[in-house]
Amino acid sequence: MAQENTDTRTNLIGLDRADLASIFKDLDEPAFRARQLWHWMYHRGETDFDKMTDLSKGLRAKLPEYFRVGRLKINKELISEDTTQKWLLGLDDGNEVEAVMIPEKDRGALCVSSQVGCALNCSFCHTGTQTWVGDLQPADIVGQVMSARDRMDEWPSGKKGRRLTNIVMMGMGEPLLNFANVAKALKIVMDSEGISISKRRITLSTSGVVPMMKRCAEELDVGLAVSLHASNDELRNELVPINKKYPLAQLLQACADYPSARNARRITMEYVMLKDVNDSLADAKELVRLMKKYEIHAKFNLIGFNPWPGSSYECSSGNAMHRFSDYLNDQGFSAPIRASRGRDIMAACGQLKSASENQKMKALKELKQQRAARA
Repeated sequence: MAQENTDTRTNLIGLDRADLASIFKDLDEPAFRARQLWHWMYHRGETDFDKMTDLSKGLRAKLPEYFRVGRLKINKELISEDTTQKWLLGLDDGNEVEAVMIPEKDRGALCVSSQVGCALNCSFCHTGTQTWVGDLQPADIVGQVMSARDRMDEWPSGKKGRRLTNIVMMGMGEPLLNFANVAKALKIVMDSEGISISKRRITLSTSGVVPMMKRCAEELDVGLAVSLHASNDELRNELVPINKKYPLAQLLQACADYPSARNARRITMEYVMLKDVNDSLADAKELVRLMKKYEIHAKFNLIGFNPWPGSSYECSSGNAMHRFSDYLNDQGFSAPIRASRGRDIMAACGQLKSASENQKMKALKELKQQRAARA
């Protein structure tokens, strides 16, 4: 665990318009001050009250006594040969999460975490090997986006040539098990007068928390990605244990009811390719049957498995992945094999945090051994 932040002032990041309005009302300041502060924090990315020049001088002097415009501390940064950037970010409570920036030619997606660790224990997922610690607060979620923009010098919002154009809630944790905080954070991110990333450029990935999928559509209407990974309940129970609670029939019906299922945006079905586990032609045929049965306008994202220490799985062969992809494409479903990014910097979800924890445990063990030797 990183060092805890001892600054007790209220962090304004993660607060929405109503929160800011309430603060200025308590300060006996006019309502328009909240709009001004919103602009400085979320549009311009400013952290110094003194530089918020349209606030009165007296207010600029008073705000730092009680408030701060906080940022997540980058405890570790890794940059891949393919330009993927990965950050281990320190939270105020001393915990750490990961964010990964995946650049493309004319855009880029930031992979954002929603929890510290994950409680779902998907058997192929590295984050699932780490203890679930807790939910991230809106400040922690919005903070990942703002820290990334800081690092890439992409303020103010709308700056020409910016690389961070998309958000994918596919980092550590299950977003729909922390929906209230995720929703509040994404509404701040989507606000057109602030960070201003359109809902059409945001995708939320779920392992299948069926009851929350409808609420996600109603409140956020962002793109949906589903960690599918299997074409039958027996295998999915093993790979994605939440399937025992919400089996495929329920999950796929929830997908069919999601707005993206019947329009041009489509739902993304994420599918990690595991050798001799889920990569047969029969698996591909069953996926097609299910998509047609539930009339889901889907696209597939085929992902080569990235092995991690202790995993019992292997990545499917190139031939198996191409055969799988070709069949889905022939049946009218887009099914690209996603190029693996950032392998040289441990870009698989959870690896950087795991490595950090391992280093700390090793250092702690060595310290105990040294103390024992001196005793």
